[in-house]
Amino acid sequence: MKGTQKNIKQELEAIKTALVQFKDGASIEDVKTISRLDIELRSLQRRLEKLHEQGQITLSGKTRSTLYHLVRGSGDGEGKAQPEKPPVPLTAGGRKILAMVSRPKQQRSPVGYNRYFLQLYRPNNDSYLTTEEKARLAGMGKTARLDQPAGTYAREILNRMLMDLSWNSSRLEGNSYTLLDTERLISLGEADDSKSVAEAQMILNHKDAIEFIVRAANGIGFNRYTILNLHALLSNNLLPDPAAWGRLRSFGTGIHQSVYTPLAIAPQIEEMFSLMLEKAEHIKDPFEQAFFIMVQLPYLQPFDNINKRVARLAANISLNRQNLAPLSFIDVPNDIYTQGMIGVYELNRVELLKDVFLWAYERSSLRYTSLRQSLGEPDPLRLKYREEIRVLITEIVSGSLSHKEASALIRAKAVQLPENDQPKFIGSVETELLALHEGNFARYWISPQEFRRWKEVWTKSKTH
Repeated sequence: MKGTQKNIKQELEAIKTALVQFKDGASIEDVKTISRLDIELRSLQRRLEKLHEQGQITLSGKTRSTLYHLVRGSGDGEGKAQPEKPPVPLTAGGRKILAMVSRPKQQRSPVGYNRYFLQLYRPNNDSYLTTEEKARLAGMGKTARLDQPAGTYAREILNRMLMDLSWNSSRLEGNSYTLLDTERLISLGEADDSKSVAEAQMILNHKDAIEFIVRAANGIGFNRYTILNLHALLSNNLLPDPAAWGRLRSFGTGIHQSVYTPLAIAPQIEEMFSLMLEKAEHIKDPFEQAFFIMVQLPYLQPFDNINKRVARLAANISLNRQNLAPLSFIDVPNDIYTQGMIGVYELNRVELLKDVFLWAYERSSLRYTSLRQSLGEPDPLRLKYREEIRVLITEIVSGSLSHKEASALIRAKAVQLPENDQPKFIGSVETELLALHEGNFARYWISPQEFRRWKEVWTKSKTH
């Protein structure tokens, strides 16, 4: 028995040593390859679960997309080193919440649903966002369509919004599709055979749900019709029971990575769901409305699953109605978003999630609003890899590569970079490639003839 315990301890140390090499997380297959442990995947899964229970690793993603992250200071050779600076700028309140929810689960007190968190909120008297924050968001989101009928601006940018929001919201659920994969799936219905069917379904469900809130702007609001059908569209073919698509939960549930337990009694869920919608609909400021639903809907967990996805898309309802730039969650890191939600679940504190919301809206508005594009600061990663991005796009265009060929080349180039930079590098190249047109290709030293040849191949690859 002692020998067995010693072996297990050695295996746990080997796993932690392997995870040091994956700052953005590793799959179970990555861990097995790097650790060189001669054990079955089922045994490796148990070792990973043990480390998770001990608070030495954290998890992100779901099922086949699960990634394992080493908690800094847990055998990573850095002793009591402080965590890396979060990619999202945090306020003092946000940093405090982050520290509290980053503790191992066994050090956090289990909590249940607090009815007063919703009941005591008074629309237009109470506010999660300050007056200054609302004004700043309004300045970011302003468009030339503010005086037009509801949904005018969203319909004009629908194609771009479909790609951005479908990809980013799915990515926050652990989906491994890239931006180019997403465009090909949405435009052509062509799925990536190397990825799960569930990932393709998730993205296509986002497309349908976004079209629903944009095209049916007149009947859309914070009402039962909208939210229930939004869930039905997002959960289509992803929940085993079709009757659960768009139906409120009638049983207990738990939250992954959290010690929070939501309501379990159906009449109480129904009561709080109705109250939440009533309060949301009475909020006058569109940004407070958006953030309110991002806080309260996942906290209530009214559906069997897919609650955060419903909240992210529902947050765009108020922005769409007033022709403001949408919130597409561009570049939002999965871990800090999840920790912001855990702050809501376990502490009823919104500071960390609000930091993420404010930063996310600024990133989104940069994409959609020409005013913000002219005033915004350069992306540090694009500046860092300016030459690599230019050379890569030149190679794609001059070689007349199709969608599939370009996607494969981008991934091949990305693996040559530091692992932390790879996902953003891929996203940056794909974003620039999708934005390429006859008025901006000269900066890549591409001739008009090369651009026309590539454009013809690119267009055909989107339609076949």
